[in-house]
Amino acid sequence: MHNYFTIQGGIPLNGEITPSGNKNAALPALAAALLTDEPVILHNLPAIRDVQVMGQLLGVLGAEVKPLTANSWHIHAREVQMPGSEISRELFRSIRGSILIAGPLLGRLGELSIPAPGGDVIGRRRVDTHFMAFQALGAAVDVCAGNFCVERQRLTGADILLDEASVTGTENAVMAAVLARGTTILRNAASEPHVQDLCNMLNAMGAQIDGVGTNTLVIEGVARLHGAEFTLSSDHIAVGSYLALAAATGGELLIRNAVPHHLRMVLMGFERLGVTAEVRGDDLFVPAEQSLRIVPDMGGAIPTLADAPWPAFPADLMSIALVLATQCEGVIIFHEKMFESRLFFVDKLIPMGARIVLCDPHRALVYGPSRLHGDIMESPDIRAGMAMLIAALAAEGESVIHNIGQIDRGYERIEEKLKPLGARIERGQRGG
Repeated sequence: MHNYFTIQGGIPLNGEITPSGNKNAALPALAAALLTDEPVILHNLPAIRDVQVMGQLLGVLGAEVKPLTANSWHIHAREVQMPGSEISRELFRSIRGSILIAGPLLGRLGELSIPAPGGDVIGRRRVDTHFMAFQALGAAVDVCAGNFCVERQRLTGADILLDEASVTGTENAVMAAVLARGTTILRNAASEPHVQDLCNMLNAMGAQIDGVGTNTLVIEGVARLHGAEFTLSSDHIAVGSYLALAAATGGELLIRNAVPHHLRMVLMGFERLGVTAEVRGDDLFVPAEQSLRIVPDMGGAIPTLADAPWPAFPADLMSIALVLATQCEGVIIFHEKMFESRLFFVDKLIPMGARIVLCDPHRALVYGPSRLHGDIMESPDIRAGMAMLIAALAAEGESVIHNIGQIDRGYERIEEKLKPLGARIERGQRGG
């Protein structure tokens, strides 16, 4: 079946919203449950497709996965086995996060044989960093019959400099190292909130990881991990998405459980677009009266909003901030450094009335404000899908967004969250 959204735009969204748990923390947390033969309970898991697929993947690897509620799961991996069936191969190919199984399998079994992962079509996403880290821990990595393979052996701690601050590469290296002999020093490690969640969860399971939140992690290997109960943080990308949604539609929004200390650079980035928000304890308040005026650099120069590894502006908010910029007075350059195909979605915005020049695969020049009108679109990836949804809600008239399964991969029941705010959005379905 084919799902789509029909949206009537031009209505300010007002009220309160609570973000789901961090999708990018949920997948490594689920994978980490394979590192122990004791039960693990995870709370605040987002009820999205990627999480469901990861749960199915754990099941074919031998774990017992039992939902306690829609957002809390009990995982018990008494025994773990290598993926061998065509079902597991298809599951691996269906989501990018399947690569996170590699570290736990290597740490638990000392060997590895997995297919290549799937995921968003936003450009080449190399996995070299993962396997270079495994090699530094003593693993002999090879490609055999289309699978990534590691012969059975005991891992030993090492001083590792990652060739890039890869989030999933860091997570895989950490999960492999926690059961390795001796000390591992992981330098140039990613330190995003979801990496911090994983490290804190592993420590709750008995791992010894120091430096959480920095780009140098020191991991003292332990003989075994035990079970634990852990609650994931709110999704800071969802918080940024809701902030942009409120500003683009001219609404007033209170975002509950926003984890403000994860948002400092996000808020700085939106301030360049003339958007401000008030931190109220654990919540974030977005006032209705926003200037929506792009702040030039010193001397009146055209500003640039660029992404980079944490704590810089997140790559996953670039598409969303770009749509917001179409509603702001002024000119700004977006420089997407991490994925060479992510900005191609602007071709969907230009027919809506957005004034955007795609300079090259990594840079786009946005002239605002533009009066958007409804159109028919198709979502190419999770974040572009949410960006299109924001554009549709800010536009005059009716829009239709196809391929919304991509949006569902990252945003839990998004239409159910937005309707109480006044959004006129309906999910449709048709065969074929």
